[in-house]
Amino acid sequence: MNQIIIPILIIGGMGLLFGALLGVASRVFAVKTDERVPKILDALPGANCGGCGFAGCSAYANALVKGGVRPNMCPVGGEATAQKIAEILGVENETKEKMVARVLCNGTPERALQKYTFDGPRDCHSAARLGGGEKMCPHGCLGLGSCVKVCKFDAISVETGVAVVDPDKCVACGACAAECPKKIIKILPAKSKYTITCKSVEKGKLTRHDCQVGCIGCGICAKNCPKEAITVKDNLAAIDPLKCVNCGICAKKCPQHAINHVDQLGVHFVIPPNPAA
Repeated sequence: MNQIIIPILIIGGMGLLFGALLGVASRVFAVKTDERVPKILDALPGANCGGCGFAGCSAYANALVKGGVRPNMCPVGGEATAQKIAEILGVENETKEKMVARVLCNGTPERALQKYTFDGPRDCHSAARLGGGEKMCPHGCLGLGSCVKVCKFDAISVETGVAVVDPDKCVACGACAAECPKKIIKILPAKSKYTITCKSVEKGKLTRHDCQVGCIGCGICAKNCPKEAITVKDNLAAIDPLKCVNCGICAKKCPQHAINHVDQLGVHFVIPPNPAA
């Protein structure tokens, strides 16, 4: 009987000893959690979208209590969440300008020449690996919806072969921009109503041949802008949102219809056939 009881007592004693040691170690080496972290997590929407620049809401909350991080970096929660976080931290909230994602391409299949028909996996990365995609333009939207799949807010869709962003749903988390293999999605101020929907840096003659609505770098928009808000570099025009007053003169003057008002994005108006095609 002793041969059974003694080993049991030894093992039981060792278990109690190790348990006590683990208990002491957990107290000694415990990482203290700032009591403000759970409060901030309750204030955050919990989307874990990464739009704040951190891996998720927990990482952002911990960075906030350490200091050096603004309380208005959550694009999903917006100003209401920023104000709550500022109150928890005891700091003043800074009003952040609303941003939205914009797709810098409007080359639908009817407007842009295609070099082949892609019959592979329905994602943009697969198409990009096969000669850069179906379109002759190497900078055009692939239209296979990889951006749609990563958007947690149902703010982006593909219409007539081109991705379109719903500004009312977009929280500017940047997931779509990071996913796009062509890097044609850009986060811009929501107040900027006019966008150059093209990313081609090819020479004007080639761009015009490949796409009816591509920017040819002619500079007409820049010459007619009363605020000098447009510059042309590498055959591509760019609008400075800090200078633009949304007068729309550039869009009216553009011979390629490459500048669109936000309400026109995704609305595919009729353009005369491209003679070069």
